[in-house]
Amino acid sequence: MRRIRYQVAASLDGYIAGPNGEFDWIVTDPEIDFAALFAQFDTFLMGRVTYEGMITHGDWMPKSSRVIVLSRTMRPEDHPGVTILSEGWEDAVRAVREEPSEKDVWIFGGGDVFRSLLQAGLVDTVEIAVVPVLLGGGIPLLPAPAPRARLRLTGHRMYASTGIVMLEYAVEPAKKARGKAKAKG
Repeated sequence: MRRIRYQVAASLDGYIAGPNGEFDWIVTDPEIDFAALFAQFDTFLMGRVTYEGMITHGDWMPKSSRVIVLSRTMRPEDHPGVTILSEGWEDAVRAVREEPSEKDVWIFGGGDVFRSLLQAGLVDTVEIAVVPVLLGGGIPLLPAPAPRARLRLTGHRMYASTGIVMLEYAVEPAKKARGKAKAKG
C-alpha cells in the first residue's frame, strides 16, 4: 500500500508559512536533491489556498503527477486536469491510498489539510524540514483544534551548510480505549 506523507518545511517555532502566507524564509540547501524528492510521488494532495498559491508559480511539479485539491468552494469545471474533492473526501483519499503504485502521495503544504487527514487516520508519515528561523507567528504546522497523534522517529539528517534538520516520523495507529469505566456509587 502506498503511503500518504506530510512533507513540509517548518520554522523552529512551528510555522509552515509566515503571517501573510509567505515562505521566503525557506532556504534551499544544495545537498537536497529536489528531483529525487519529487520522483518519490505521483500524487499531490492539497487545499485550495496552497493550490491557488502554487499555480501562480507556473510549472512546479512533474507533468505526470496528479493533483487532488480538498475544497468546498472550487468547481471542477474551472480546473481541468485537477481532481477537486469536497464532501465525502475521506473515502476518495482511502481509494487513492489503495491504488497500485510504487510512488507515494504528498500532502503538499496546508496545515488544515494535514489536520483533517490526521483526524481521519489517513497520514502515514510526518516529515519536517526544520529551518533555523523563528517567525513568531504565521500558519502553524498543525492548527488547533487538532487530534493528538503519537509519532515514532524513523529517520533524521542534518544539513550543515544551512542548519536544516530533516525529521521523519511514522504516525502510530491510534490506540483504542481499554478497560471498563468505573461504576459510580
